[in-house]
Amino acid sequence: MAVVIIGGGYVLLLLADKPDVPPDLWVFLAAVLGLYVAAHLAVRRFAPRADPTLLPIAALLNGIGFIAISRLDRDLARIQAGWTAVAVGAFVVTLVVVRHIRTLERYRYTFLLLGVAALLLPLLPGIGREINGARLWVRVGPLNVQPGEAAKVLLVIFFAAYLVDKRELLTSGTRRLLGLALPDPKHLGPLLLAWGFSILVMVRQKDLGSSLLFFAVFAAMLYIATERASYLLAAFAMFVAGAVVAYQFFQHVQDRVGAWVDPWSVARTTGFQIVQSMYALGSGGFAGTGLGLGSPQKIPNASTDFVFSAIGEELGLIGTVAVCILFLLFVGSGYRIAVQAERPFSKLFAAGLTTIVGVQTFVIVGGVIRVIPLTGVTLPFISYGGSSLVANFVIVALLLRISDETVAHVEEPGAVATALIGGKSPAVPGRTGSVPERRYR
Repeated sequence: MAVVIIGGGYVLLLLADKPDVPPDLWVFLAAVLGLYVAAHLAVRRFAPRADPTLLPIAALLNGIGFIAISRLDRDLARIQAGWTAVAVGAFVVTLVVVRHIRTLERYRYTFLLLGVAALLLPLLPGIGREINGARLWVRVGPLNVQPGEAAKVLLVIFFAAYLVDKRELLTSGTRRLLGLALPDPKHLGPLLLAWGFSILVMVRQKDLGSSLLFFAVFAAMLYIATERASYLLAAFAMFVAGAVVAYQFFQHVQDRVGAWVDPWSVARTTGFQIVQSMYALGSGGFAGTGLGLGSPQKIPNASTDFVFSAIGEELGLIGTVAVCILFLLFVGSGYRIAVQAERPFSKLFAAGLTTIVGVQTFVIVGGVIRVIPLTGVTLPFISYGGSSLVANFVIVALLLRISDETVAHVEEPGAVATALIGGKSPAVPGRTGSVPERRYR
């Protein structure tokens, strides 16, 4: 169904330019079909019990993105098609290599170091690149790669493993401050580390979206692990305090906030993008102007930051609501996998991965429609960007692996337990901390 919708949309887009269907259309459709058939076969072979909805939703979102990018820039669309092939390859490799989620938990500090290194790479002179005012890129040969996309997955692995170990200590609290029971300061290290990195990203890399994304994901995982709303409130207060300080001292933060509050007063400068986006969404109306019949190319950087507006102009409110429903289905499926997972690490890891996609979608869609200040993150699976696409398909593969393990645990508990511990005794102290694992609610 996803391939049919993608093919139909692409044909309509081409017919808007010329009355004849191009001869290479069948090659394109065969390539798309081949990619997703290969991904489906990989799931059937390596994770046969996995949730059947995530991959089709991701494929449909990716197809909608390809059609929107083709409308804006055919050269970028060809590059994005290549990145789709790479992303599907990464999806298959992840399913093949990560046979048990517990393996990731064992190497938590290795993933922490890799995540921190990936986050700091763009700041290094010589290899770091600043594009459109944000220093998020690393030059690798002819390609610009955004290592922060990999960092968010790597850091979520560490954070999930750490919270499984320290959950009881973080939940109980040994000290009181302003009526709140707080744990020993040394156990709050990861939260403070996350806050520090989010502020660093905001200030040094000039990227408000990634800053908000990192901190929101870590705060959400802390809340899920401890079930203490006070942590959520404290995290929000810390982020707001950091954002206020950044606003006072840095011009790029002031520009983003000013364009959010009153874009019309700066419509010719910093508010030009958001004003053009509002015109596009207004022109689209309820049913849109039709594929190929709008003018979304008038929005600067529409293929990356404002692809949601381009969809809204040509497919209207119907198209944007359909996209939002697909994201809701994806996030709902991800959280269902988290709730159904038996092991604490799998539960927290699935929740963290799903929160990444959900928060990132909210941050960019909210910025485009002026619910929050505009940021520079991509719309998952849809926006142009190879790093983001590969990272999101890896997230899909990891969620499917967790889903497969959960069902296998229910169907064959003895066999899975033996596989998870490599055929050794089920008592595995130390790595999972001194606190015994227990089933989450």
